[in-house]
Amino acid sequence: MSVAHTLLGLLEAGPRHGYDLKRSYDERFGHDRPLHYGQVYSTLARLLKNGLVEVEAEPGAGPERKKYAITDAGVSDVTGWLAAPEKPEPYLQSTLYTKVVLALLTGYDANDVLDTQRSEHLRLMRELTRRRDGGDLADQLVCDHALFHLEADLRWLELTAARMQQLATQVRA
Repeated sequence: MSVAHTLLGLLEAGPRHGYDLKRSYDERFGHDRPLHYGQVYSTLARLLKNGLVEVEAEPGAGPERKKYAITDAGVSDVTGWLAAPEKPEPYLQSTLYTKVVLALLTGYDANDVLDTQRSEHLRLMRELTRRRDGGDLADQLVCDHALFHLEADLRWLELTAARMQQLATQVRA
């Protein structure tokens, strides 16, 4: 996720302090990965340098209390970002595939690798399902997205297990 574009999008609602932006980000998007203050302020400094935000003067607030506002260039930038499709991530360099092949090459049981991963996927799916079932709409949507990806991974694990003998023959040839 682009932190810069997310902060710009949050600023479209109106000028805010860095602290307020961090809090809004964390509440909406950072449940599992909250932003560090340093990341917020370094991103805002970069946006300021690039002319995408400006600092609004706050009478009597002192130099440490900067309020940031999005510029017309920032609005244009975030609008373009929202309109552009995200590149699908096909996971063609899968660490799990690498582990399976290396297990076959080194004499480890590749099915054990798959079983261990399957157990971890199922554990995480149970955790995400509990979170989804007890969460608000945002949690439900985020968890469903993750669950669908984990389901696809499980299908791959099953397919790979079914083709293990064929893969072992090719890898060891």
